[in-house]
Amino acid sequence: MAKATTTIKQVLNYQAGHGAWFAANQALFNRVTAFYFGVIQAHEKVLDLSHKDALTALEILTHATEKNPNPVMPLREIAEHIPAMFRRAAINAALGSARSFSSHLKKWRKRKERTIAKGKKWSERPPVPPRSWNKSVPFYVGQWKERTASSILLKVWTGTCWSWIKVRITGRELPADAEIGSPSLMKHGNQWWLHTPIEKLFSSPAKIEQQVTTNTKTKICAIDLNLGEQIAVCTIQTIEGTILATQFIGGGRRISGFRKHQLGWIARNRRKTGIIAEGEQDNADLWRKISSRDDDLAHLVSARIVQFAVKHEATILVFEHLGNLKPEKGKYSHRGNSKRAFWMKGRIFKYAKYKAWGERIITSRVNPRNTSRECARCHSLIVRYHAGQPATGYTPGASLVLCPDCQMQGHADRNASLVIGQRLIARYQRPLLEKPQAPLRAERVVKATGVSRSQVARRKEKPSISQARHGAGNEHGTAQDGLLWMEERPSSIPHPLRLFNE
Repeated sequence: MAKATTTIKQVLNYQAGHGAWFAANQALFNRVTAFYFGVIQAHEKVLDLSHKDALTALEILTHATEKNPNPVMPLREIAEHIPAMFRRAAINAALGSARSFSSHLKKWRKRKERTIAKGKKWSERPPVPPRSWNKSVPFYVGQWKERTASSILLKVWTGTCWSWIKVRITGRELPADAEIGSPSLMKHGNQWWLHTPIEKLFSSPAKIEQQVTTNTKTKICAIDLNLGEQIAVCTIQTIEGTILATQFIGGGRRISGFRKHQLGWIARNRRKTGIIAEGEQDNADLWRKISSRDDDLAHLVSARIVQFAVKHEATILVFEHLGNLKPEKGKYSHRGNSKRAFWMKGRIFKYAKYKAWGERIITSRVNPRNTSRECARCHSLIVRYHAGQPATGYTPGASLVLCPDCQMQGHADRNASLVIGQRLIARYQRPLLEKPQAPLRAERVVKATGVSRSQVARRKEKPSISQARHGAGNEHGTAQDGLLWMEERPSSIPHPLRLFNE
């Protein structure tokens, strides 16, 4: 069985005084968490135990009982009568932070030893324990009850006592077929929210290799992420090479213009002061606007991708592996815009991966080299150009392509998405033979052809790859009479996400 986990976020409607109670409850939780972190630092061998044994050991060290009336480091010095589930939630939070700190410290020491062994100077500062705590409060069983679709009872610390309060819930309802985890109280701005993790169990889907090599009906959804108007171009392909559908997800110019406008205001504000305070975030509201808009759009695009794959019964998503993209030099707003566009690509992949897993769809990535320079039909180098311009040369970012060899003509991003899907198929359908012996020097063939201008992943232009395998015959859904052309253009619906289905 496989498991998919997601979080349902709901807004709480409460009385004016309850907000102060929630804040007091969170402050107490962080004090208890900090206390247990200190206990772990004083007894480091606790980290060598399993999670369950560590929890028991920490309770023995801190919690007074009839059998253990005088613990080594009593918790009652922090607060009296702390509920057991509240205490255990704090212990779990402290254990997680302590294990993370210990892991970072061990890695730092290893790097230091290797550097000093080489005779080099070591100047990297060691990691430090958390200086402040701002963790949200999870409500374990016993800390909440009587939950309905519109309300819940929560047990919170009011600053003077423990009290049950009833709050109203608005927002997305919990699914009936999922397992509900412990809700957490989160603060967004001035509003308190309830975050509830849910788990969905389902039978594990077959691995990609098994799907590609044993089932000819397997469908693949290949996605090409871009920096232009079309944020994502998705194509549905079969293992045999048939192209079933295409979808364009637009809105790239809108989000780019929004970022540029906000970055322009940030640059103007910085010129007025001339100084950026160390340790403080300047123009926090403007940065928050940019990040929130990028994150929302990444969620929308990833949701559209998964919905498109589910609609056409695809069982595999495949993206390019874009890990080293860096913006070109230029004005601050241009560089900042490109950098955040690259980051949004990573978010789209991350969000699409977990959303697809919930639909029993596996996600994979392929080498991006030359996907935008290779013909999806014959795999020769293509000509890329803008509409109304001569079909010669290669113009990065242009919308149209033409293959001089097979006369394939169509949308450049659609062609790239086809190559991405073909590359995944080729990875698993290639015969698993032993590596042949290298031919004698006299038998070797000199390479006379190659990519005239290699695709560098660090540049702004969209990456690509080669080695795709695609049927040359005209099958259902492929080009006919030697010409591949999209007569229809992507629609221009005035919405952040513009969709076009072929």
